[in-house]
Order: sequence, then structure tokens, then C-alpha cells
Amino acid sequence: MLRFLAGIITAIVVIWSFQYFVEKSNQKDEVQLNSALLEQQIRQVGKLIVTEGQFSQVLSYKNTKKNYFDIFSANKKALVIVNAKVTVAYDLRQIKTEIDQENKQVVILSLPDPEINTYPDLKYYDISQDYFNQFDEADYNKIKGSVDKMIQAKIDQSDLKANAKERLINELSKIYILTNSLGWSLHYQETTIGSASDLDNLKF
Repeated sequence: MLRFLAGIITAIVVIWSFQYFVEKSNQKDEVQLNSALLEQQIRQVGKLIVTEGQFSQVLSYKNTKKNYFDIFSANKKALVIVNAKVTVAYDLRQIKTEIDQENKQVVILSLPDPEINTYPDLKYYDISQDYFNQFDEADYNKIKGSVDKMIQAKIDQSDLKANAKERLINELSKIYILTNSLGWSLHYQETTIGSASDLDNLKF
């Protein structure tokens, strides 16, 4: 009888151990599968997102040069019409992430800085210049410098950067939705993303 009971107990232990190791193996396979799925999703997100804007401005340029002991002056002036296209982009291929399989965490280590590019188109009108004070390269460089400052000021006053950040957050929310659906957690550096709205409050 004792041998019979010992046999039953041994069989139970063997079956339990087998089920335990099978479940452990399945859990490990599931974690690895989810990890591969997350890596693939992050790679798919890795694209360039761009927000564009158009700015126009009219500039008046004038320069006076004194000659002959400041008795005579020579003038030059021009009307400059500026049409500029501006793009604000995030290259999401530069997102740095870390996948912690043991704790089922995806950590975004760093996000790319916005890339701001300007494409100004300058047209000159009403150009007039005296013989002793004609347009040269220095004048065009001054005008270009003024245009660059004007465009930067318009960018700062516009919502281009905010729109670009919003599009970036929209892409990051796809990662959050996937991690959440798989039972994983998403973190940005030391911050835990508990909901999609938390992405709006990130400082970057």
C-alpha cells in the first residue's frame, strides 16, 4: 500500500514538474515573441515626420556712403520680397530604446532634436545705386542675414514646432498602445508612461 501511495505521489510530482517547466518555457517564448514584436514596431515607427510652413515678408534695404570729406553721399537701395518654406522634422530613426525582457519594459532613452530647415526665395525689385556706392557681395550677405533672423523670429512666433512635437507624440503613442496591449510598460528615461496623455507632458 505504501509503495502504491509513493508511486502516486511520485507521478503527481513528475506531472506537476512537467507542467511547471512547460509553462515556464511558454512564458519565456511569449516574452521573446513580444520583445521581437516591439522591436519591429519601433523600427516601423522610425521614419522622418515633417511639418511645413510658408512665410512671406517685404524688406527694404538702404545704404548710404559718404565721399569727399562727407560732402557728397552715394546711395543704394532695394526692395526685397522674401518667400520662404520652412520644415521642422524629427528623424525617428535616431530614437534610442532599450527593451527589458525580464521586467517587460520598453525604455525610451532619448529622442531626436527637431531639424529646422529654411528655404528662402529672395526677389529684388526697385534696385537703385549710385556710381560710387554699388551693390556688392557684402550687401547681399547683410540682406541674407536679415532674412535669416526674420525667418527665425517667425518660426518662434508660429506653431510649427508645436505641430511637429504633436506629430512626434502621435508616433510615440503607437508604441505605448502596443506595449500596453501586450502587458508591458513604457518609460521615457525615468518617467513611467501610465497613459497616452502622459506623453503630452514629456519634457524634450
